Amino acid sequence: MIVAVIGLGSFGFKTATRLYERGIDVLAIDLDSELVERVKDRVTHAVSINITDERSLRALNISDIDLAIVAIGDNIEMSIMAVASLRKLGVGRVIARAANQIHEHVLRDIGASEIIKVEEEMGDLVASRILAPHILNHFYFAAGYSLVEIKAGKLFEGKTIVEAKIKQNYSLNVVAIQKRVPYITDEGKTAFKVEINDTPMPMDLIEEDDVLVLVGADQNFDRLFQDIGK
Repeated sequence: MIVAVIGLGSFGFKTATRLYERGIDVLAIDLDSELVERVKDRVTHAVSINITDERSLRALNISDIDLAIVAIGDNIEMSIMAVASLRKLGVGRVIARAANQIHEHVLRDIGASEIIKVEEEMGDLVASRILAPHILNHFYFAAGYSLVEIKAGKLFEGKTIVEAKIKQNYSLNVVAIQKRVPYITDEGKTAFKVEINDTPMPMDLIEEDDVLVLVGADQNFDRLFQDIGK
Protein backbone atom coordinates (compact mmCIF):
# COMPACT_ATOMS: atom_id res chain seq x y z
CA MET A 1 0.00 0.00 0.00
CA ILE A 2 1.26 3.47 -0.91
CA VAL A 3 0.00 6.53 0.97
CA ALA A 4 0.75 10.16 0.17
CA VAL A 5 0.62 12.62 3.08
CA ILE A 6 0.31 16.24 1.94
CA GLY A 7 1.13 18.88 4.53
CA LEU A 8 3.82 18.12 7.11
CA GLY A 9 2.80 20.19 10.09
CA SER A 10 2.37 18.47 13.45
CA PHE A 11 -0.62 16.40 12.33
CA GLY A 12 0.80 15.48 8.93
CA PHE A 13 4.23 14.66 10.33
CA LYS A 14 2.78 12.36 12.98
CA THR A 15 0.47 10.66 10.47
CA ALA A 16 3.27 10.07 7.96
CA THR A 17 5.79 8.72 10.45
CA ARG A 18 3.30 6.48 12.25
CA LEU A 19 2.15 4.93 8.98
CA TYR A 20 5.75 4.31 7.93
CA GLU A 21 6.54 2.71 11.31
CA ARG A 22 3.69 0.30 10.64
CA GLY A 23 5.13 -0.86 7.34
CA ILE A 24 3.27 1.45 4.92
CA ASP A 25 5.10 3.06 1.99
CA VAL A 26 4.70 6.79 2.60
CA LEU A 27 5.23 9.66 0.17
CA ALA A 28 5.48 12.87 2.22
CA ILE A 29 4.82 16.17 0.42
CA ASP A 30 5.11 19.79 1.51
CA LEU A 31 6.10 23.08 -0.09
CA ASP A 32 8.33 23.89 2.92
CA SER A 33 11.70 22.26 2.29
CA GLU A 34 12.61 22.40 5.99
CA LEU A 35 9.60 20.26 6.88
CA VAL A 36 10.51 17.82 4.11
CA GLU A 37 14.09 17.64 5.40
CA ARG A 38 12.83 16.91 8.91
CA VAL A 39 10.73 13.92 7.81
CA LYS A 40 12.79 12.46 4.96
CA ASP A 41 14.55 9.78 7.03
CA ARG A 42 11.30 8.62 8.62
CA VAL A 43 9.24 7.92 5.47
CA THR A 44 9.77 6.12 2.18
CA HIS A 45 10.17 9.28 0.13
CA ALA A 46 9.78 13.00 0.86
CA VAL A 47 9.59 15.80 -1.66
CA SER A 48 9.12 19.57 -1.66
CA ILE A 49 6.66 20.63 -4.35
CA ASN A 50 3.63 22.85 -4.81
CA ILE A 51 0.68 20.46 -4.48
CA THR A 52 -1.34 22.54 -6.95
CA ASP A 53 1.29 22.10 -9.68
CA GLU A 54 -0.13 19.30 -11.82
CA ARG A 55 3.10 18.77 -13.74
CA SER A 56 5.00 18.10 -10.50
CA LEU A 57 2.29 15.76 -9.28
CA ARG A 58 2.29 13.82 -12.52
CA ALA A 59 6.07 13.46 -12.26
CA LEU A 60 5.50 11.71 -8.92
CA ASN A 61 3.03 9.28 -10.56
CA ILE A 62 0.52 10.45 -7.98
CA SER A 63 -2.30 8.59 -9.71
CA ASP A 64 -0.64 5.30 -8.74
CA ILE A 65 -0.99 5.79 -4.99
CA ASP A 66 -3.67 3.97 -3.02
CA LEU A 67 -4.60 6.79 -0.68
CA ALA A 68 -3.86 10.50 -0.25
CA ILE A 69 -4.18 12.29 3.10
CA VAL A 70 -4.44 16.07 2.81
CA ALA A 71 -3.27 17.14 6.26
CA ILE A 72 -3.12 20.88 5.54
CA GLY A 73 -4.87 22.70 8.36
CA ASP A 74 -3.86 26.35 8.33
CA ASN A 75 -4.41 27.17 4.65
CA ILE A 76 -7.96 26.34 3.63
CA GLU A 77 -7.54 27.50 0.05
CA MET A 78 -4.46 25.31 -0.42
CA SER A 79 -6.28 22.35 1.15
CA ILE A 80 -9.18 22.71 -1.27
CA MET A 81 -6.89 23.07 -4.27
CA ALA A 82 -4.90 20.01 -3.18
CA VAL A 83 -8.01 17.82 -2.99
CA ALA A 84 -9.23 19.11 -6.36
CA SER A 85 -5.85 18.39 -7.99
CA LEU A 86 -5.63 14.89 -6.56
CA ARG A 87 -9.14 13.98 -7.70
CA LYS A 88 -8.50 15.46 -11.16
CA LEU A 89 -5.38 13.31 -11.52
CA GLY A 90 -7.26 10.13 -10.67
CA VAL A 91 -6.46 9.49 -7.01
CA GLY A 92 -9.36 7.28 -5.97
CA ARG A 93 -9.37 7.80 -2.20
CA VAL A 94 -8.62 11.17 -0.63
CA ILE A 95 -8.90 11.83 3.11
CA ALA A 96 -8.81 15.53 3.99
CA ARG A 97 -8.49 17.52 7.19
CA ALA A 98 -11.23 20.13 7.69
CA ALA A 99 -10.73 23.27 9.77
CA ASN A 100 -14.43 24.07 10.12
CA GLN A 101 -17.89 23.04 8.91
CA ILE A 102 -17.85 25.17 5.76
CA HIS A 103 -14.43 23.78 4.84
CA GLU A 104 -15.81 20.26 5.37
CA HIS A 105 -18.77 20.87 3.05
CA VAL A 106 -16.51 22.23 0.29
CA LEU A 107 -14.10 19.29 0.59
CA ARG A 108 -16.96 16.83 0.27
CA ASP A 109 -18.38 18.68 -2.72
CA ILE A 110 -15.09 18.49 -4.64
CA GLY A 111 -14.62 14.78 -4.01
CA ALA A 112 -12.93 14.12 -0.66
CA SER A 113 -13.72 10.52 0.31
CA GLU A 114 -13.46 11.08 4.07
CA ILE A 115 -13.08 14.09 6.37
CA ILE A 116 -10.91 14.37 9.48
CA LYS A 117 -11.89 17.00 12.05
CA VAL A 118 -8.75 16.91 14.20
CA GLU A 119 -9.69 19.54 16.76
CA GLU A 120 -13.16 18.08 17.31
CA GLU A 121 -11.88 14.52 17.55
CA MET A 122 -9.09 15.50 19.94
CA GLY A 123 -11.69 17.24 22.09
CA ASP A 124 -13.72 14.04 22.15
CA LEU A 125 -10.62 12.06 23.12
CA VAL A 126 -9.67 14.41 25.96
CA ALA A 127 -13.22 14.36 27.29
CA SER A 128 -13.34 10.56 27.01
CA ARG A 129 -10.10 10.18 28.96
CA ILE A 130 -11.39 12.40 31.73
CA LEU A 131 -14.74 10.63 31.97
CA ALA A 132 -13.35 7.15 31.27
CA PRO A 133 -9.66 6.87 32.28
CA HIS A 134 -9.58 3.20 31.22
CA ILE A 135 -9.48 4.41 27.57
CA LEU A 136 -5.85 4.31 26.44
CA ASN A 137 -6.23 5.24 22.77
CA HIS A 138 -9.13 6.15 20.51
CA PHE A 139 -8.69 6.20 16.72
CA TYR A 140 -11.42 7.42 14.36
CA PHE A 141 -11.01 5.50 11.10
CA ALA A 142 -14.34 6.11 9.34
CA ALA A 143 -17.48 8.13 9.87
CA GLY A 144 -19.12 6.84 13.03
CA TYR A 145 -16.59 4.03 13.63
CA SER A 146 -13.54 3.76 15.87
CA LEU A 147 -10.73 1.52 17.05
CA VAL A 148 -10.28 1.78 20.81
CA GLU A 149 -7.70 0.43 23.24
CA ILE A 150 -9.09 -0.03 26.77
CA LYS A 151 -8.00 -1.65 30.00
CA ALA A 152 -10.15 -4.70 30.66
CA GLY A 153 -10.68 -3.83 34.31
CA LYS A 154 -12.97 -5.66 36.72
CA LEU A 155 -15.84 -5.90 34.21
CA PHE A 156 -14.09 -8.59 32.14
CA GLU A 157 -11.54 -9.94 34.61
CA GLY A 158 -11.37 -13.74 34.72
CA LYS A 159 -13.70 -14.21 31.75
CA THR A 160 -13.01 -15.74 28.37
CA ILE A 161 -13.93 -13.72 25.28
CA VAL A 162 -17.06 -15.84 24.96
CA GLU A 163 -18.02 -15.24 28.60
CA ALA A 164 -17.36 -11.51 28.35
CA LYS A 165 -20.06 -11.26 25.64
CA ILE A 166 -18.53 -8.10 24.19
CA LYS A 167 -19.92 -8.80 20.74
CA GLN A 168 -23.33 -9.86 22.00
CA ASN A 169 -23.79 -7.02 24.51
CA TYR A 170 -22.08 -4.15 22.69
CA SER A 171 -21.76 -5.20 19.03
CA LEU A 172 -17.99 -4.62 19.24
CA ASN A 173 -15.26 -6.91 17.90
CA VAL A 174 -12.15 -7.87 19.88
CA VAL A 175 -9.31 -7.72 17.35
CA ALA A 176 -6.34 -8.03 19.72
CA ILE A 177 -5.38 -8.51 23.37
CA GLN A 178 -2.21 -7.06 24.89
CA LYS A 179 -0.80 -8.75 28.02
CA ARG A 180 2.04 -7.98 30.44
CA VAL A 181 3.84 -11.28 30.90
CA PRO A 182 6.34 -11.71 33.78
CA TYR A 183 9.75 -13.26 33.19
CA ILE A 184 13.06 -13.64 35.01
CA THR A 185 15.99 -11.57 33.75
CA ASP A 186 19.57 -12.83 33.50
CA GLU A 187 20.20 -11.08 36.82
CA GLY A 188 17.44 -13.13 38.44
CA LYS A 189 15.01 -10.23 38.76
CA THR A 190 11.35 -10.25 37.80
CA ALA A 191 10.44 -8.07 34.81
CA PHE A 192 7.58 -7.79 32.38
CA LYS A 193 7.30 -7.95 28.60
CA VAL A 194 4.37 -7.07 26.39
CA GLU A 195 2.83 -9.82 24.28
CA ILE A 196 0.13 -9.11 21.71
CA ASN A 197 -2.38 -11.72 20.66
CA ASP A 198 -3.60 -10.44 17.30
CA THR A 199 -5.79 -13.47 16.62
CA PRO A 200 -7.80 -13.82 19.84
CA MET A 201 -9.89 -16.97 20.16
CA PRO A 202 -13.25 -17.38 21.93
CA MET A 203 -11.73 -19.26 24.90
CA ASP A 204 -8.83 -16.85 25.49
CA LEU A 205 -8.87 -15.60 29.09
CA ILE A 206 -9.03 -11.88 29.89
CA GLU A 207 -7.16 -10.53 32.92
CA GLU A 208 -7.73 -7.23 34.71
CA ASP A 209 -4.58 -5.52 33.39
CA ASP A 210 -5.03 -6.71 29.80
CA VAL A 211 -5.48 -4.12 27.07
CA LEU A 212 -8.34 -4.96 24.70
CA VAL A 213 -8.31 -3.60 21.15
CA LEU A 214 -11.89 -3.18 19.97
CA VAL A 215 -13.50 -2.07 16.71
CA GLY A 216 -17.04 -0.91 16.16
CA ALA A 217 -19.58 1.90 16.01
CA ASP A 218 -19.06 4.93 18.25
CA GLN A 219 -22.55 4.63 19.74
CA ASN A 220 -21.77 1.09 20.89
CA PHE A 221 -18.57 2.24 22.58
CA ASP A 222 -20.59 4.77 24.57
CA ARG A 223 -22.55 1.93 26.19
CA LEU A 224 -19.38 0.00 26.95
CA PHE A 225 -17.67 3.04 28.50
CA GLN A 226 -20.59 3.51 30.86
CA ASP A 227 -20.48 -0.11 32.02
CA ILE A 228 -16.71 -0.49 32.30
CA GLY A 229 -16.40 2.68 34.39
CA LYS A 230 -18.85 1.50 37.05
